[in-house]
Formats: sequence, C-alpha cells, structure tokens
Amino acid sequence: MEVREMILQTMRAAGQPLNAGRIAELTGMDRKVVVRALALLKKDGDIVSPVRFRWEPANKDSLADE
Repeated sequence: MEVREMILQTMRAAGQPLNAGRIAELTGMDRKVVVRALALLKKDGDIVSPVRFRWEPANKDSLADE
C-alpha cells in the first residue's frame, strides 16, 4: 500500500485530527516519512489542519464511503 493512502486510512479510522508523531505510532512508519507524506497530502489538498499541528482528511464524507 502506498504511504499516502496508508496515512489517509489511519486518519479515517482515528476519526479525529492526528499529529505526525501519532500517525507514525499507528502506522509503524518513521516519523520523517510521515512528515514528508503529510506535506505532499497538504499540497494536493487531501488533508486539512483544523487544529495546529494536527491533520485530518479534507473531505471526510466522501472518504468514509471508500
């Protein structure tokens, strides 16, 4: 599974905004890899930050159906 998709699935499953450290813990990935992937997801508009340093999928409604 692609890193970005794994992060998005983890965010969906958590149901709340997560920081990079927590995503790394839940996925078992290195924190640096998570931070780089979050930057790309943000650039593409796939995630938003409702709280400083915490992220969630940009469009939670359509992602829940996948």
